[in-house]
Amino acid sequence: MRPGKMLREVLRTGLKKPVTVLYPKEKLDLPEHFRGKLKFNPEKCIGCKLCMKDCPTNAIVINQVGEKQFEAAIDLGKCIYCAQCVDSCLKKALEYTKEVELAQLDAQKLKVVFGAEIKSDTKKTSL
Repeated sequence: MRPGKMLREVLRTGLKKPVTVLYPKEKLDLPEHFRGKLKFNPEKCIGCKLCMKDCPTNAIVINQVGEKQFEAAIDLGKCIYCAQCVDSCLKKALEYTKEVELAQLDAQKLKVVFGAEIKSDTKKTSL
């Protein structure tokens, strides 16, 4: 390779913007439908468990905690963020967020339980 040709190539590429990202110094610009950490809305859940059945890694478990009240236990260490559970949820109780910073040294911290507050339908009566 001739030195002149090499110098021209160095100057041409030296003036271009870098391809790499300076993460975490600069925050990531994530696309609109990025599939990050799951979010569960217990008020919308009807307990059909379609999300559990469709999850390819069995990362989600729906438990009944009261009458028509459910909680979702999600193992983010097992989740492959395919969003199949979000797509199969009839009532849109599951959604994905743009939260990507999920790394943990303790695997137990990746097991998240989203739950409904147990509402009591019994009224106190005085005797």
